[in-house]
Amino acid sequence: MPTARWDLLNEYDVLDWIQDHLTDESIEEVDRDTMFEYIESKDFVAVVFYLEDDEDSPKILRHVELIDDEATEYGILMVKSSDRLMAKKYGFRNPPGVTYFRKGKPINYDGDIDDEEELLDWLTNPHNMEMTDHIEKVNRKMFQKIRQASDYLAVFFYSEDCKQCPRVLAEIEHIDDEADGAGINFVKIDDKQMAKEFGIYALPGIVFFKLSSKDPVIYAGDLNDEDEILNWLMTQKNPGGDVIEDLDGTKLLSLIEESSSLAVYFYADNCEQCSGVLESLENIDDDCDRHGIMFVKTDDFSIAEHYGISEYPVMVYFEDNVPNVFEGSLDEEEEVLQWLITQKTEDRIELITRVMLEAMVEDTQYLAVYFYKINCNICDQILEGLEVIDDELDVFGIHMVKIQDPQLAKRYSIKTFPALVYFRNGNPLIYEGDLQSEQSVLEWLIDDDNRELADEIEEVNERMLDRLMEQSPLLCVFYYDEDCQECEDILEELEMIDSEVDMYGIDFVKVASLEAAHKYGITTIPSLVYYRKQLPMLYDGDMHDHQRVMNWLTSQDVFEIKNEIEEVNRKMLNKLLDENEFLAVFFFEDDHAESDAVLERLELIDSETDNLDITFVKMGDTRYARKWGVTKLPAIVYFRKRFPSIYRGDMYDEQDVLEWLRKNRFRQPELNILMYGCIATALGFIVYTAFLLQCFKPAPPPPVQHPKQN
Repeated sequence: MPTARWDLLNEYDVLDWIQDHLTDESIEEVDRDTMFEYIESKDFVAVVFYLEDDEDSPKILRHVELIDDEATEYGILMVKSSDRLMAKKYGFRNPPGVTYFRKGKPINYDGDIDDEEELLDWLTNPHNMEMTDHIEKVNRKMFQKIRQASDYLAVFFYSEDCKQCPRVLAEIEHIDDEADGAGINFVKIDDKQMAKEFGIYALPGIVFFKLSSKDPVIYAGDLNDEDEILNWLMTQKNPGGDVIEDLDGTKLLSLIEESSSLAVYFYADNCEQCSGVLESLENIDDDCDRHGIMFVKTDDFSIAEHYGISEYPVMVYFEDNVPNVFEGSLDEEEEVLQWLITQKTEDRIELITRVMLEAMVEDTQYLAVYFYKINCNICDQILEGLEVIDDELDVFGIHMVKIQDPQLAKRYSIKTFPALVYFRNGNPLIYEGDLQSEQSVLEWLIDDDNRELADEIEEVNERMLDRLMEQSPLLCVFYYDEDCQECEDILEELEMIDSEVDMYGIDFVKVASLEAAHKYGITTIPSLVYYRKQLPMLYDGDMHDHQRVMNWLTSQDVFEIKNEIEEVNRKMLNKLLDENEFLAVFFFEDDHAESDAVLERLELIDSETDNLDITFVKMGDTRYARKWGVTKLPAIVYFRKRFPSIYRGDMYDEQDVLEWLRKNRFRQPELNILMYGCIATALGFIVYTAFLLQCFKPAPPPPVQHPKQN
């Protein structure tokens, strides 16, 4: 306690000193130890850091002192400190600044410190006063502010001398998160007088406040049953079951990611139209529930900006995290309902914003974007045709969306509408054909030449890589760093075999994401990894030698997977026929029950065929099967030095198949001996015949003598 500088023997001096301190409204100056003590012992402490030698400090402190008493009413202790080290510790290298401690957890004020009203609003903001995941303790003043800011508020009244209160409080702590997720704020108050004002005469008690209603409701059920309390709160919030739930923040983002059918109404408090539209939409909430469509609303600007929404109100439908913006009149609730049901029951081309498009171009491997404009009849007609091929495009992994953004269209040299742009891993390609022929559009989109980037290993991100891991049975991944010079040299070398690798049915991609590399256990950059049905094999050779890499990727040792019949394409089959004296091929049909059943039986003898030195593969190319005389699938063809033999027995009997392969495998030596014998006999016959012809050759006639010799 400060000591008086006046004469202690003079009672008038002492009285003046006491009065001076009673009327002193300045904020308490604290040293470092006192500050730590307050932070540890007080729920809410606001520390004003300032510099003693700063000429602006007195003015700033006077502004802050104007709200000191009112902050105290909210249970906030305000102190000041000129400790430079402490200011620096909490982020203020150049004070002044204000740090707010809630149960020891600090947040810094980034507003105008000269505006005391703004500072007070920030300190008393319910969101800033929230300390933990537990039910917050508030006083009378704080309650009044929270009530004004909350659509729905539940208050637990208790007292320190109540024996039952701690047990009940422990129960309702279990439902705090559920209540908060439903948009109901939950607080607790230790104020008997206030409880009596709301009709609670025996503690503990729970009172529910609704912003739209003046009269609160008292809970009259079992305080020890948390489920009953939660159900009561939900009923009070939504008695008729027709109120659209209000969500924001991470809860809404999680719901968007997890829900397969979700309608989100984006609105703003300062939007005159929003309230009227919301009342109309409340009428279709139950209908949406009956059709399995979850309906929520939000005024979270950050999430709206995340999806490129800047004007309100807006309705967005999310299906498996894919957004679709409603482009009709939100005042017509029946039209909105019909649109939502259509999105739920049919696969429609989604309308997106520019921000949504930028995110989708980055995350989607194959994306077709239809640019069109409003009040364009030909645009609407073409859109109907594109809707016809949308489902088929999904089968090929091509996602189609539509957008109304003339300024963005100019970026892709689009001058007339409508237009179609095809993004392959972010690389755009404009369709130059007839948009009115949806079949021509389909053939153009699924054409391999258009789907792939010429002479370039496709760049994928982490999400694309995850999908390729699941979908591609043969995948080669080059992990690299964009700042690595060696990586660039290796990449140039690998680009030389990209097309050839693709011919063997191997997807070749590159990833410049360290997070993706670490996710799949890659610690060294650069690295080349070959995944056969997600089974990795690391290349440990010279990556600067593209031919050596090619030989490794297509070698049989790398290609084979133990205890599994590998699938091949034409290029790989021809290579195997060149390299293997004995090869068995199972020709099958996709999505064919008999083929699947036979394959399951044949998998049981794959190891035995390996022991016989017979390479066993499978192929789903029905046209190529006909080349070898196969007219009915499934079928097994055995190749001996490219000479085919078709199995005619029961393919469900894998042992019979194995025995047939074994006989064919060891028939060749016998055939060779017989063939050599036949050849030897034929040669002997030829030699013998020549000998006989030579022996029985007639003698040449004697020479004719000249007449003079006679």
